Amino acid sequence: QVQLVESGGGLVQAGGSLRLSCAASGRTFSYTMGWFRQAPGKEREFVAAIGWISGTTYYADSVKGRFTISSDNAKNTVYLQMNSLKPEDTAVYYCAASRNSIARVASLYDYWGQGTQVTVSS
Repeated sequence: QVQLVESGGGLVQAGGSLRLSCAASGRTFSYTMGWFRQAPGKEREFVAAIGWISGTTYYADSVKGRFTISSDNAKNTVYLQMNSLKPEDTAVYYCAASRNSIARVASLYDYWGQGTQVTVSS
């Protein structure tokens, strides 16, 4: 069984930065780890993903150049560094784990964290 716990959300002004963490327990070594977000009244959308083994990263166009996903295998933790935040980045951010090697679709993820709120004020 895999458990994911997010932390690091909060309130920040536009242009500011936050770093989200996702601590994973269980056998996630061969998984793809992803970040998704969901704003009120909107569908859950892909933000970024990383392969535990390959280290290959993928980003949504809307965050490319501003967000960076990384992993610390020793700590079994995935991070999402978010810079140049915009009000439209406001959402609940979820960490997820997928057995698929390339996964940008929420339905391909097997485990989810509880989410952490990110609010960007203008």
